Amino acid sequence: MPTYAYILVSLALFFVGAAGVLLRRNVLIVLMSVEMQLAAGTLALLSFSRALGDQKGHVFAFFVMALAAAEAAVGLAIVVSVFRTRRTASLDEVNGLKG
Repeated sequence: MPTYAYILVSLALFFVGAAGVLLRRNVLIVLMSVEMQLAAGTLALLSFSRALGDQKGHVFAFFVMALAAAEAAVGLAIVVSVFRTRRTASLDEVNGLKG
């Protein structure tokens, strides 16, 4: 497949993720949308790396995947903590992390 096809798929993934972040009110859906945006960025890095014949994009993609895993772990820990105290996972009802 040509590089532009991968970039178009990456662009579509990023816009779907951005729409999920902006339009949804459930914390878990927002976290999944952020993960989708990171996956879109990784796909773009890998497609440009393949097109240029350079391996540096693969290294950056590995770091983005590690960052996504850390973000998911911390994000889910915060969601569980908020859910235990407030009994909701809606962004509308959780307006701050006041003690």
